[in-house]
Amino acid sequence: MKYTGSEILVKCLKKEGVKTLFAYPGGVNLSVFDVLYDENEIEVILCRHEQGGTHMAEGFARATGQVGVVLVTSGPGATNTVTAIADAAMDSTPIVILTGQVNTHAIGNDAFQEADMVGITRPCTKYNILVKDVNDLAQALKEAFYIASSGRPGPVLIDLPKDVVSAKTEFKYPESVYIRSYSPTRKGNKWQMKQAIQEIAKASRPVIYAGGGIISSDASGELLEFAEATNIPVTNTLMGLGGFPGTHALSLGMLGMHGTYWANMAIHHSDLILAVGSRFDDRVTGRAKDFAPSAKIIQIDIDPTSIHKVIKADIPIVGDAKLVLNDFIRLFKASENGGDGKCQAWLEQIEDWRAEHPLTYEQGPKIIKPQYVIDMLYQLTKGEAIVATDVGQHQMWTAQHYKFDEPRRLLTSGGLGTMGFGLPAAIGAQKACPDQLVVCIAGDGGIVMNIQELATAVHYDLPVKIIVINNKYLGMVRQWQQLFFGGRYSSSHIGASETPDFVKLAEAFGVVGLRAKEVSEVEPVLMEALRIKGPVLIDIQVDEEENCYPMVPAGAAIHEMVFEDPENIAQAKKAKREKTEKENDEVMASQGIVPTSL
Repeated sequence: MKYTGSEILVKCLKKEGVKTLFAYPGGVNLSVFDVLYDENEIEVILCRHEQGGTHMAEGFARATGQVGVVLVTSGPGATNTVTAIADAAMDSTPIVILTGQVNTHAIGNDAFQEADMVGITRPCTKYNILVKDVNDLAQALKEAFYIASSGRPGPVLIDLPKDVVSAKTEFKYPESVYIRSYSPTRKGNKWQMKQAIQEIAKASRPVIYAGGGIISSDASGELLEFAEATNIPVTNTLMGLGGFPGTHALSLGMLGMHGTYWANMAIHHSDLILAVGSRFDDRVTGRAKDFAPSAKIIQIDIDPTSIHKVIKADIPIVGDAKLVLNDFIRLFKASENGGDGKCQAWLEQIEDWRAEHPLTYEQGPKIIKPQYVIDMLYQLTKGEAIVATDVGQHQMWTAQHYKFDEPRRLLTSGGLGTMGFGLPAAIGAQKACPDQLVVCIAGDGGIVMNIQELATAVHYDLPVKIIVINNKYLGMVRQWQQLFFGGRYSSSHIGASETPDFVKLAEAFGVVGLRAKEVSEVEPVLMEALRIKGPVLIDIQVDEEENCYPMVPAGAAIHEMVFEDPENIAQAKKAKREKTEKENDEVMASQGIVPTSL
């Protein structure tokens, strides 16, 4: 029996276990949607923008470890996915993007809604292919899912011309895949692993530096077992948070530009760094030539191109983090140094650094500090929520103040730093995990970049809770302009008159809108949002010029941290705050309201 390419495509998705498809229809892929019309095993989630749909596929993938799938039409429908594809490539997220394409005979003729998606996405996909023959379609789908999910995960794009999905052939799905040029190394080299264990046993100031690869390879349990066996402290990258329990005694929290002081100091003064599933991103290393000057580097990564790329590894080990750590545990326990606890003096030094510069902020009686919002959310959810963030100050405050004890609880855009990521990623995660509490934390700048996806949450009754940290600025941009550009806020001040009324905007989409403007309102508003069964957007109006500290300035080494505003900026902010409070009190008095400060 012969089937159309569209029927074969849907059959392939079912063979791969796909239950959810994020999609947007258009002229060239209508035959696929016609097949999906009668399909009961795959639910189609109609996004409101293709970038949003692709971020949903990312959120789905990151929350589950499964491949997220998005289906879009040709031309602008396909090009709208590119930002999210680049985001998935940077953060090693396994997604398959199915793009419509004009008829094969029209390709290259500037046909209506034609775009060279293979050429456009070549730099930001793990693999992409233009299928020119319906007989090649099933093989292409099988390879796409295999490549996306194996090795270092990433995005794979399949471009589907209109005549290919309309043509007919027999359906035969490959049972296995063999690609001669693609065979990821999963087992670590035995000699290198033995060397690594010997160096670990000799080290007196070791640190484990764990990245997103721990989560991708489901190696959290092995990391915990190895850290406890060796008594070595663990610091995580932004993408690795949750890969090691944030409340564990050996956890140093996040390192890097806005990491903890004690994590950065531990890295700087270490004599050995075991880097697992991390790529020495510039936000982690700071000034690379001064990164961990006394440390031997052991780097474990399944992607050989990530080794030696930024920091030279003394002992490179190519392999899957889960398998390599399993071998490390076995080798260490068999060694004479197993569990001797000789890191105690080192751990005490780290505790001294922790006490020297803890993560602190001053919450007054009136103006809401954004850190307080994150702290309160953590207390109310007991750290059990899946938290998706947008990008900016609120993202860093979330990383600092919300303790993630489990993997796949933090969904954020790390490498690309994509504003507009948070809301659709949260929707994708909520669809993947219907029984979980999913919270999106966003800024007032980033939330509007994919605000249309509120309609998707309402349409599919997805009870995402959206917290807008509203400071009426592009906060991180403003912070840099304040600290390094003389306070010249060029295009970063949104202002009260330009900021939308988020409560009304939410209600226009059919979402419950709530607001907190004073400290006393934060906890009850959050509690009400968590109680409501459907989607909720909370506008929390925070201190407009609160800065995110600690901070490693651009060009500095990671131990050269800044902890507070320079004196001149602190005085200016205090004067402005007092002036604002006085004006607010005068307005209240004119309305017959007794100001709390009088």
